[in-house]
Amino acid sequence: MNQKFEAGINIAIKVPKSKYEKTVAFYRDILKLEVEEKPITNPTVSRTHEVKFGNNVIWLDCVDNYTHSETWLQLTVPNIEEATNYLYANGVTTCDEIEEIPENMHWIQDPAGTVFNLQPKTNK
Repeated sequence: MNQKFEAGINIAIKVPKSKYEKTVAFYRDILKLEVEEKPITNPTVSRTHEVKFGNNVIWLDCVDNYTHSETWLQLTVPNIEEATNYLYANGVTTCDEIEEIPENMHWIQDPAGTVFNLQPKTNK
């Protein structure tokens, strides 16, 4: 199977609540990047800010139950079912329980624990 994975534009940084305000200020006030708070309804993310980062978007997610930050990356694929089957065949399982996600997407992790959001490629 010739499965193709592509990097998506979204990068999520999960930031502990105790460091959230200073982290947002760093991107906005020190780096002078375009930062905008966005509404969010998610059981594990209490606030989120969108940061324009070149052609990418960094999402600063405030997480109340984390003790350290984590960086999560986006992967896009033409067909979720085929990609998931390919990953399973190669010993990579989904871990959708880590955060609420739409049914047509999955969370996976690399051996080091980096989290990836696997989602359908959209044609724009």
